[in-house]
Formats: sequence, C-alpha cells, structure tokens
Amino acid sequence: MPLWNRLSLRARIYFLLTALVCITMFGALVTVWYTWRIQATLGRLIDRNFAALEIARGLELALVNQKGFVSYYFMDGDERWLKKLGKHRRVFEQKIEAARSLEKNTALARLVDEIEAQYASYVHLKDRIIRLYRAGEKTEGRRLHEQVRPYFFKILLLCRAYTQKHRENVLRTRTQDLRQARNLRAAATMALLGVIVLGGVLLLVLVRSILDPVRELAKETEGTQDSPKGKNEVKALSMSVKRLMEDMGRTQTELDKSRETLFQSEKLALVGKLAAGMAHSIRNPLTSVKMRLFSLERSLVLSPSQQDDFTVISDEIRHIDIFLQNFLEFSRPPKLKMKPINPSEVVDTTLTLLRHRLRSYGVRVTVQRKSPLPVIQADPEQLKEALANIMINACEAMEGGGDITVTEDSVFSKTLGPVVRIRIQDTGPGIPISVQDKILEPFFTTKEEGTGLGLSIVARIVEEHGGRLELESREGEGSVFAIILPAKQRGQDLGTH
Repeated sequence: MPLWNRLSLRARIYFLLTALVCITMFGALVTVWYTWRIQATLGRLIDRNFAALEIARGLELALVNQKGFVSYYFMDGDERWLKKLGKHRRVFEQKIEAARSLEKNTALARLVDEIEAQYASYVHLKDRIIRLYRAGEKTEGRRLHEQVRPYFFKILLLCRAYTQKHRENVLRTRTQDLRQARNLRAAATMALLGVIVLGGVLLLVLVRSILDPVRELAKETEGTQDSPKGKNEVKALSMSVKRLMEDMGRTQTELDKSRETLFQSEKLALVGKLAAGMAHSIRNPLTSVKMRLFSLERSLVLSPSQQDDFTVISDEIRHIDIFLQNFLEFSRPPKLKMKPINPSEVVDTTLTLLRHRLRSYGVRVTVQRKSPLPVIQADPEQLKEALANIMINACEAMEGGGDITVTEDSVFSKTLGPVVRIRIQDTGPGIPISVQDKILEPFFTTKEEGTGLGLSIVARIVEEHGGRLELESREGEGSVFAIILPAKQRGQDLGTH
C-alpha cells in the first residue's frame, strides 16, 4: 500500500467518494435502463398480444354465432336469423382485417391468410346450403351441410392456434424478463458489495484520520481557550452534517411522493386501456339497441303509458352510454357543456329515470322543496350523473329497502357566495369515520364488486362546476351527501350556510 500511504487525507476521501458515486450511478443507470425495458415490454404485451387475443376471441365468437344463426334458420325458416348472420359475418371480416393489420410482416400473417381462405370457402358453401333450403331442396341442403362442418372446425382450430401463438409470445417475453431481472439482481448485488467494501474503507479512514484526532483534540483542549479555531471547525462540520441529514430526509419524502404519484398514474393508464376495451364491447350492442328502438318508435302506435315507458327506456340507454363515456374519460375529464338550467328539473328527471330501479331496490324517495331552485349555469347531463350515482350508491347501501330524502334550498356560502344546495339523505348503515376521508378517492370501495369510481366521479363533477361535495354520516344513522353549486342569479334573499 505504498501509493495509498503517500496520498493525502483529502485525496483518499475524494478517491473513495468518487468510487462510491460511480458505483451508485452505475446501479442507478442499470435500474433506469431495466425500468425502460420493462415499460417497453409491458407496452408490447398490452398493445400487441392483448389486442391479438381480443381479435382471436372475437373471431371464435363470431364464427360460433354464425353457425348458431344458420341452425336457427334451418329450424324455423325465419329470415331475421339471416340478417343476424350477415351482421356477424361482417364482424368476422372486420376482425380478420384487424388481425392482418396487426400481423403485417410477421410469421403469423400466413396463419391469418389461411383462416381467411378457409372462411371464404366456408361462407361460399353456407350460402349454397341456404339457397337450397330456400328452394325447398332440404335433402340436398342437409347433404351439403355435412360437408361444411369440417370447414367450421378447421377454422375454429386455426383461430385457437392463433390465440395459442400469442400466448406463447407472452410466456416467452415473461421468461426473458425474468432472466433480465436475475441479471439485474446479480449486478445490484455486486454493486452493493462494492459500496459496502468502499464504505467500510472510508469509515476506517474517517475514524482513524478524522474522528480519533478530533476526539483527542477535544480531550486536550477541554476546559481551555487555546484552540478556538479547532472548535469552530468542528462546529461547522457538525452543522454541515446536520443540514445534509435534513436535506436527505426531505429528498426521501419527495421521492416517496413522486413514487406514489407515478404508481397512481400507471394504474389510471392501465384502467383507461382496459376501460376502452370494455366500453367498446358494451357500446356496440347499445348502439344496435338504440337503432332498433328508433325503428320501433317510427313503426309502432303506442298508448300514452307505453310511450312513457318507451321514453324512459330510451333515456336509460342514453344514460348508460353517457356513463360509459365518463368512465372512459375519467383520466381526461370531458369538457362541461354549461347552460342555464333549473336544478329542480334535473332532480325530477333523475328520479323519473331511476323510478324502476328505485322500486326494484324497495326504496322510497321524498322530495322536500318549498319552491323550485333558481336557474344556474351547469351541465345538466353531468349533474344528472352525479345525482344518479349518489342515489344508486345509497340504494346499494340500504339492503332490503329504505328511504331517501332529497332536500333543496338556496343558501349563502362564505366561500362561494349565493349557492343552491341539494341534500340527499338515506337511512342506510352510514359510513365509518375511518373511511370517510378515503370515500371520494378513485378506486376506493368497501363493496366486493364495486369499482370505486361512483363517488369520485361525483366529486369531480361538482368541483368542475365550481362547487363542493359535503358528507355527513354517522355509523348506524345513515348518510347525507350535499351538492353545493354556485347560483347564477344574485341578490336573492338567502340564508347563511
């Protein structure tokens, strides 16, 4: 160690600190690189393989449905089954196009081409069979139908093979990630050992070259005034270390906050993608139902009560569609469509839409209203969504039925000025104090099958209107949610809130 002994104390400390920084930076860079690789891998899994699996499931479902509709047509001869058959053929063709676009320039493209070729032959033979049945030649149609079955099962097997290929891709990627994780752990372990060794050497240097001399100096100068300079240096060093520790604590706190924010952002992004796929699957049949209702409305002559039921059904379907849109855009809220509205009319409309659902829950609703609320600037659909979410949440909490009381009044808020207030009180079990601070957070729920979005959407809607949502609840005594919104008109005789 002749070279080490010839180095000055400052040079030794600088050398050890430089080595520690380099090793730490190396570990940090490796971690950042591996995190980026994980993100890219997850992106590929979600964007490609998940989409391919969805396409494969759609192909199998469309194929099986086609077989079923043709069988139904052979049984009763109803032409409506053929219309549904045509719809699912278009769905199958759309899925094939999506698969071809996804598998462009890959080995799986040949499998997609084979599925398309087999499907074309299958459709051609099916059309011949349908023409024979229409012409009354059922014997020939049944004979030809026996020849079509192998095509159906072959296409089904090809679709499942396509699904299996992408599952194998997912497993292969997972295996690669596990291997990279092992390599990262090995590198991190080596870096940790290096840091421990260098840290031990640095500690030895500090103890022998700094702490021991300082201690001896303190013993020698205790009770004397001969070394003020040495005392000032020790005090300055102590203060510097103390400030460094405080800075490290603040940095750790900020790092923890950033990590939590990143976790929430990633969770919202994943939910957004899953919600997009779910909403797409739900809204397609909703669109078909709306089109059927539109056709029925034009062709049927309905009594007033039937027309009222028909209107409620149409409004409920539109309400579901709006809810799905809100769920999809939870991470990027939709722009409010503000206009002058009467909140009392929105309350009445919401109760009309929920009439059948409230009855099914065994819930009675009472509206306490001295006079209609004043006109305010708000988005009626968003406000209706907020009211409906609160009432449905109350119904689910009141197992076995109960009462909901809606109270409307105009008051004066010290922070918002003139406001309108809609209080929704239920006779449910109440909300425990331990969870009241979390009840409005996204994805927090006390229900086994809840999404945790209902009340958080309500809070967001109210806040975007410039208002606030208040909660009063005691366990065993029910809950009260108050929607407070700024009033458009001023100068009214209002109470104090």
